[in-house]
Amino acid sequence: MLEIANLEVVYNEVVLVLRGLSIEVPQGDIVALLGSNGAGKTTTTRAITGLLDVHEGKVTKGSIKFNGEQIDNKNPSTIVRDGISQVLEGRRIFAELTVDENLTAGAITSKDKAAIKTAHERVMTMFPVLSERRKSIAGYLSGGEQQMLAIGRALMVDPKLLILDEPSLGLAPKLVAQIRDTIVEINKDGTSVLLIEQNANMALSIANYGYIMETGKIVMDGVASKLLKDEDVREFYLGLHGEGTERKSFRDVKHYKRRKRWLS
Repeated sequence: MLEIANLEVVYNEVVLVLRGLSIEVPQGDIVALLGSNGAGKTTTTRAITGLLDVHEGKVTKGSIKFNGEQIDNKNPSTIVRDGISQVLEGRRIFAELTVDENLTAGAITSKDKAAIKTAHERVMTMFPVLSERRKSIAGYLSGGEQQMLAIGRALMVDPKLLILDEPSLGLAPKLVAQIRDTIVEINKDGTSVLLIEQNANMALSIANYGYIMETGKIVMDGVASKLLKDEDVREFYLGLHGEGTERKSFRDVKHYKRRKRWLS
Protein backbone atom coordinates (compact mmCIF):
# COMPACT_ATOMS: atom_id res chain seq x y z
CA MET A 1 0.00 0.00 0.00
CA LEU A 2 2.72 2.46 1.01
CA GLU A 3 6.17 2.24 -0.54
CA ILE A 4 9.02 4.59 0.37
CA ALA A 5 12.15 4.04 -1.72
CA ASN A 6 15.61 5.56 -1.13
CA LEU A 7 14.14 8.72 0.37
CA GLU A 8 16.34 11.70 1.18
CA VAL A 9 15.01 14.80 2.94
CA VAL A 10 16.89 18.06 3.47
CA TYR A 11 15.88 20.95 5.74
CA ASN A 12 16.74 24.55 4.84
CA GLU A 13 18.72 23.23 1.84
CA VAL A 14 21.51 22.26 4.25
CA VAL A 15 20.60 19.63 6.85
CA LEU A 16 20.27 16.07 5.51
CA VAL A 17 17.85 14.21 7.81
CA LEU A 18 16.67 11.15 5.87
CA ARG A 19 19.48 9.24 4.18
CA GLY A 20 18.10 6.72 1.69
CA LEU A 21 15.13 5.55 3.76
CA SER A 22 13.14 2.60 2.39
CA ILE A 23 10.08 1.08 4.08
CA GLU A 24 6.86 -0.63 2.99
CA VAL A 25 3.42 -0.93 4.55
CA PRO A 26 1.44 -3.82 2.98
CA GLN A 27 -2.33 -3.52 2.83
CA GLY A 28 -4.02 -4.73 5.99
CA ASP A 29 -0.86 -4.77 8.12
CA ILE A 30 0.41 -2.91 11.15
CA VAL A 31 4.00 -1.81 10.56
CA ALA A 32 6.14 -0.38 13.37
CA LEU A 33 8.80 2.26 12.76
CA LEU A 34 11.01 2.54 15.82
CA GLY A 35 13.79 4.87 16.83
CA SER A 36 14.99 7.28 19.47
CA ASN A 37 14.58 11.05 19.43
CA GLY A 38 16.31 12.57 16.41
CA ALA A 39 16.27 9.37 14.36
CA GLY A 40 14.07 10.95 11.68
CA LYS A 41 10.69 9.38 12.48
CA THR A 42 8.71 12.64 12.48
CA THR A 43 10.42 13.79 9.27
CA THR A 44 9.28 10.53 7.69
CA THR A 45 5.65 11.28 8.58
CA ARG A 46 5.96 14.84 7.25
CA ALA A 47 7.28 13.50 3.96
CA ILE A 48 4.41 11.03 3.63
CA THR A 49 1.68 13.53 4.52
CA GLY A 50 2.99 16.50 2.53
CA LEU A 51 3.89 18.66 5.52
CA LEU A 52 7.60 19.13 4.79
CA ASP A 53 7.08 22.56 3.21
CA VAL A 54 5.73 23.94 6.48
CA HIS A 55 9.04 23.06 8.13
CA GLU A 56 11.34 24.19 5.29
CA GLY A 57 11.96 20.59 4.28
CA LYS A 58 12.24 19.07 0.83
CA VAL A 59 12.48 15.60 -0.72
CA THR A 60 15.72 15.64 -2.71
CA LYS A 61 15.88 11.99 -3.73
CA GLY A 62 13.72 8.89 -3.85
CA SER A 63 9.96 8.45 -3.99
CA ILE A 64 6.83 7.83 -1.92
CA LYS A 65 4.06 5.81 -3.52
CA PHE A 66 0.59 5.09 -2.17
CA ASN A 67 -1.34 2.35 -3.96
CA GLY A 68 1.12 2.65 -6.84
CA GLU A 69 0.76 6.41 -7.27
CA GLN A 70 3.54 8.84 -6.40
CA ILE A 71 2.40 11.26 -3.69
CA ASP A 72 5.52 13.16 -2.59
CA ASN A 73 4.57 15.97 -4.97
CA LYS A 74 1.00 16.32 -3.67
CA ASN A 75 -0.42 18.76 -1.14
CA PRO A 76 -1.65 17.55 2.28
CA SER A 77 -5.39 17.81 1.62
CA THR A 78 -5.08 15.74 -1.56
CA ILE A 79 -3.11 13.10 0.32
CA VAL A 80 -5.89 12.94 2.94
CA ARG A 81 -8.47 12.51 0.18
CA ASP A 82 -6.34 9.72 -1.28
CA GLY A 83 -6.81 7.83 1.99
CA ILE A 84 -3.95 8.71 4.37
CA SER A 85 -4.70 10.17 7.79
CA GLN A 86 -2.30 11.08 10.58
CA VAL A 87 -2.29 11.44 14.35
CA LEU A 88 0.45 13.95 15.09
CA GLU A 89 2.97 13.60 17.89
CA GLY A 90 1.73 15.40 20.99
CA ARG A 91 -1.93 14.96 19.96
CA ARG A 92 -2.34 18.51 18.53
CA ILE A 93 -6.06 18.70 19.19
CA PHE A 94 -7.86 22.06 18.89
CA ALA A 95 -7.89 22.88 22.58
CA GLU A 96 -10.43 25.73 22.36
CA LEU A 97 -12.99 23.65 20.45
CA THR A 98 -15.37 21.03 21.78
CA VAL A 99 -14.97 17.30 21.21
CA ASP A 100 -17.64 17.37 18.50
CA GLU A 101 -16.05 20.39 16.81
CA ASN A 102 -12.67 18.65 16.73
CA LEU A 103 -14.24 15.64 15.06
CA THR A 104 -16.03 17.86 12.54
CA ALA A 105 -12.70 19.50 11.71
CA GLY A 106 -11.25 16.06 11.03
CA ALA A 107 -13.82 15.50 8.30
CA ILE A 108 -13.23 18.80 6.51
CA THR A 109 -11.95 17.15 3.31
CA SER A 110 -15.10 15.00 3.01
CA LYS A 111 -18.28 16.18 1.28
CA ASP A 112 -20.27 13.01 2.01
CA LYS A 113 -22.58 13.86 4.92
CA ALA A 114 -23.74 10.27 5.34
CA ALA A 115 -20.13 9.03 5.52
CA ILE A 116 -19.30 11.74 8.07
CA LYS A 117 -22.24 10.69 10.23
CA THR A 118 -21.21 7.04 10.04
CA ALA A 119 -17.61 7.91 10.95
CA HIS A 120 -18.78 10.03 13.88
CA GLU A 121 -20.91 7.16 15.22
CA ARG A 122 -17.97 4.78 14.85
CA VAL A 123 -15.70 7.09 16.87
CA MET A 124 -18.30 7.48 19.62
CA THR A 125 -18.74 3.70 19.82
CA MET A 126 -14.99 3.14 19.89
CA PHE A 127 -14.45 5.79 22.59
CA PRO A 128 -17.49 5.94 24.90
CA VAL A 129 -15.81 8.57 27.08
CA LEU A 130 -15.85 10.97 24.12
CA SER A 131 -19.55 10.33 23.67
CA GLU A 132 -20.08 11.39 27.27
CA ARG A 133 -18.03 14.55 26.75
CA ARG A 134 -19.14 15.61 23.30
CA LYS A 135 -19.78 19.22 24.31
CA SER A 136 -16.73 19.52 26.57
CA ILE A 137 -13.85 21.83 25.62
CA ALA A 138 -11.07 19.57 24.35
CA GLY A 139 -8.35 21.41 26.25
CA TYR A 140 -9.91 20.25 29.55
CA LEU A 141 -9.76 16.56 28.67
CA SER A 142 -7.17 14.31 30.29
CA GLY A 143 -4.09 13.29 28.29
CA GLY A 144 -5.57 9.89 27.51
CA GLU A 145 -8.88 11.40 26.41
CA GLN A 146 -7.06 13.88 24.18
CA GLN A 147 -5.18 11.03 22.52
CA MET A 148 -8.48 9.22 21.93
CA LEU A 149 -9.86 12.43 20.41
CA ALA A 150 -6.82 12.81 18.16
CA ILE A 151 -7.25 9.24 16.90
CA GLY A 152 -10.99 9.76 16.50
CA ARG A 153 -10.42 12.94 14.50
CA ALA A 154 -8.07 11.06 12.14
CA LEU A 155 -10.70 8.34 11.63
CA MET A 156 -13.35 10.84 10.52
CA VAL A 157 -12.26 10.46 6.88
CA ASP A 158 -12.30 6.64 7.07
CA PRO A 159 -8.63 6.36 6.02
CA LYS A 160 -7.09 3.43 4.19
CA LEU A 161 -3.81 4.09 5.99
CA LEU A 162 -3.53 5.56 9.49
CA ILE A 163 -0.19 7.00 10.60
CA LEU A 164 0.26 7.25 14.36
CA ASP A 165 3.21 9.31 15.60
CA GLU A 166 4.13 8.41 19.20
CA PRO A 167 0.57 7.64 20.40
CA SER A 168 1.84 6.28 23.74
CA LEU A 169 3.90 9.38 24.56
CA GLY A 170 3.26 10.67 28.08
CA LEU A 171 0.53 8.16 28.90
CA ALA A 172 0.25 5.88 31.94
CA PRO A 173 0.78 2.13 31.28
CA LYS A 174 -2.95 1.39 31.59
CA LEU A 175 -3.77 4.00 28.95
CA VAL A 176 -0.95 2.77 26.71
CA ALA A 177 -2.56 -0.69 26.81
CA GLN A 178 -5.93 0.84 25.91
CA ILE A 179 -4.45 2.74 22.96
CA ARG A 180 -2.67 -0.44 21.84
CA ASP A 181 -5.96 -2.36 21.86
CA THR A 182 -7.64 0.47 19.95
CA ILE A 183 -4.98 0.30 17.22
CA VAL A 184 -5.60 -3.44 16.88
CA GLU A 185 -9.34 -2.82 16.61
CA ILE A 186 -8.85 -0.15 13.94
CA ASN A 187 -6.65 -2.52 11.97
CA LYS A 188 -9.19 -5.36 12.23
CA ASP A 189 -11.77 -2.98 10.74
CA GLY A 190 -9.63 -2.83 7.58
CA THR A 191 -7.33 0.15 8.10
CA SER A 192 -3.61 -0.36 7.56
CA VAL A 193 -1.41 1.24 10.23
CA LEU A 194 2.06 2.78 10.29
CA LEU A 195 2.90 2.96 13.99
CA ILE A 196 5.80 5.28 14.78
CA GLU A 197 7.06 4.78 18.31
CA GLN A 198 9.87 4.83 20.84
CA ASN A 199 7.91 2.29 22.90
CA ALA A 200 9.27 -0.78 21.12
CA ASN A 201 7.53 -3.27 23.39
CA MET A 202 4.07 -1.86 22.70
CA ALA A 203 4.63 -1.38 18.98
CA LEU A 204 6.24 -4.75 18.22
CA SER A 205 3.66 -6.63 20.32
CA ILE A 206 0.95 -5.77 17.79
CA ALA A 207 2.85 -5.15 14.54
CA ASN A 208 3.31 -7.58 11.67
CA TYR A 209 6.65 -6.10 10.67
CA GLY A 210 9.09 -3.63 12.16
CA TYR A 211 11.81 -1.21 11.09
CA ILE A 212 14.41 0.40 13.35
CA MET A 213 15.77 3.84 12.44
CA GLU A 214 19.00 5.54 13.42
CA THR A 215 20.27 8.85 12.02
CA GLY A 216 17.83 8.92 9.13
CA LYS A 217 18.18 5.39 7.82
CA ILE A 218 16.98 1.87 8.55
CA VAL A 219 19.53 -0.14 10.50
CA MET A 220 17.42 -3.23 11.10
CA ASP A 221 14.09 -4.68 9.98
CA GLY A 222 12.19 -7.91 10.22
CA VAL A 223 9.09 -9.73 11.39
CA ALA A 224 7.94 -7.96 14.55
CA SER A 225 7.85 -11.07 16.72
CA LYS A 226 11.48 -11.83 15.84
CA LEU A 227 12.60 -8.26 16.51
CA LEU A 228 10.94 -8.44 19.90
CA LYS A 229 13.15 -11.43 20.77
CA ASP A 230 16.34 -10.03 19.23
CA GLU A 231 19.13 -9.58 21.77
CA ASP A 232 20.27 -6.16 20.53
CA VAL A 233 16.74 -4.82 20.23
CA ARG A 234 15.93 -6.01 23.73
CA GLU A 235 19.03 -4.32 25.13
CA PHE A 236 18.93 -1.01 23.32
CA TYR A 237 15.21 -0.46 22.81
CA LEU A 238 13.58 -2.37 25.64
CA GLY A 239 16.25 -1.70 28.27
CA LEU A 240 16.86 -5.40 28.92
CA HIS A 241 20.33 -6.89 29.28
CA GLY A 242 21.95 -9.89 30.91
CA GLU A 243 22.65 -10.15 34.62
CA GLY A 244 26.00 -8.77 35.75
CA THR A 245 26.54 -6.76 32.56
CA GLU A 246 26.93 -3.03 32.43
CA ARG A 247 24.39 -1.01 30.50
CA LYS A 248 26.14 0.38 27.41
CA SER A 249 25.14 3.21 25.16
CA PHE A 250 24.16 2.42 21.59
CA ARG A 251 27.26 4.04 20.09
CA ASP A 252 29.62 2.16 22.43
CA VAL A 253 28.80 -1.17 20.86
CA LYS A 254 31.00 -1.24 17.77
CA HIS A 255 29.71 -4.53 16.40
CA TYR A 256 26.31 -2.87 15.99
CA LYS A 257 27.59 -0.82 13.05
CA ARG A 258 29.70 -3.61 11.58
CA ARG A 259 26.78 -5.75 10.60
CA LYS A 260 26.76 -5.63 6.83
CA ARG A 261 23.03 -5.94 6.37
CA TRP A 262 22.46 -2.90 8.59
CA LEU A 263 24.78 -0.80 6.43
CA SER A 264 23.26 -1.83 3.12
